[in-house]
Amino acid sequence: MPRRLNSLAVRRHDGGGTGVVKTLANSILGDYGTTVFTVMSALAAEHGAINLGQGFPDRDGPEDIRAKAAEAIIEGPNQYPPMMGLPELRQAVAEHNKRFHGLDVDWRREVMITSGATEALADCFLGLIEPGDEVVLIEPLYDCYLPMVRRAGGVPKLVRIEPPDWRLPRAGLEAAFSRRTKLIVLNSPHNPAGKVFSEEDLSFIAGLVRRFDAYAVCDEVYEHLIFDRRRHVPLMVLPGMRDRALRIGSAGKTFSVTGWKVGYVTAAAELLTPVAKAHQFVTFATPPNLQKAAAYGLRREDAYFEGLAAVLQSKRDRLRGGLAAAGFKVLPCEGTYFLIADFRPTGFNGDDDAFCRHITIEAGVTAVPVSAFYQNADAGHFARFCFCKDDGILDEAIDRLQRHFGGAGA
Repeated sequence: MPRRLNSLAVRRHDGGGTGVVKTLANSILGDYGTTVFTVMSALAAEHGAINLGQGFPDRDGPEDIRAKAAEAIIEGPNQYPPMMGLPELRQAVAEHNKRFHGLDVDWRREVMITSGATEALADCFLGLIEPGDEVVLIEPLYDCYLPMVRRAGGVPKLVRIEPPDWRLPRAGLEAAFSRRTKLIVLNSPHNPAGKVFSEEDLSFIAGLVRRFDAYAVCDEVYEHLIFDRRRHVPLMVLPGMRDRALRIGSAGKTFSVTGWKVGYVTAAAELLTPVAKAHQFVTFATPPNLQKAAAYGLRREDAYFEGLAAVLQSKRDRLRGGLAAAGFKVLPCEGTYFLIADFRPTGFNGDDDAFCRHITIEAGVTAVPVSAFYQNADAGHFARFCFCKDDGILDEAIDRLQRHFGGAGA
């Protein structure tokens, strides 16, 4: 998982009768199956399972932010907004960078709005990668990174962090860089590991980027979903990285409205220009009412952002305790929506794919196999559970797992 599709081809004939074989599907994207999130969510629906596999909250975000979006639809305008995004949102993103990270950002030249963080990633890859450029990626990785990089012509260089400690293999990372390295993709806080890279790790990464004259595409969509008084440090704030890093944020994650698909890219003007050229041919623009609501949200009081982290930390602790009582060994989680658990102590002897299917069908709870986030992974024994759900839903999932495995709730 993700499952691989069979190669599809059709035979065409020219007027002279010479047979020409053409591949129906794109040779890169056509080789990928349906994402693991879609597969497991469909299985959950089929069996009436509680879906702790896909990362979306049960409840929509703050009503005042949603009201701003609704008002903006009625008040208008509802025509094409500027390609780079509404000025008020670009200004709010720049202010947000200053407020939380001390970054001085020129909103006119250094901020662009996209239709979600995934589009922002696609724009960065399409705008910056030339065929043959090498791209360093840290596994486990969010499932869109690799196909997007390959489709842009990049040559992936994979480096692994692995459970249970997710230690950055510095020698391996250094070996992945070369004179052909164009960029590294850095996800922190990290999905699925729940790891927040330390300032020491970030400094090491920044040193490699500078030494090899490369760039960094920084997926920081979980920047406000960080726990235990930790602090998110963007790579962009480190010495020499202001002109080498592109910082990607997400209104969907920050305001618990994952269906809105509003992302933002902050980068030096010279670096943002080619990314904007890709953006104009991908979506061109993002719904203006959602942009206005996101601008309002980014200017909310500090208490909102602190409260968001506190609520999610409480849910993390709730699920962590319940999984432990059901017999799992739960790994540390420093941020994001997700916990990783080792299921071997429960007595299940299959791999993680079999385990996630088993608990979906037999226990009525769905998780995602961690091996799905690696390429060519050996059979693993870790599953990812999502905790951004109502407490009652988490309690029911815990109860089902405890009854199934004979834990404390049995």
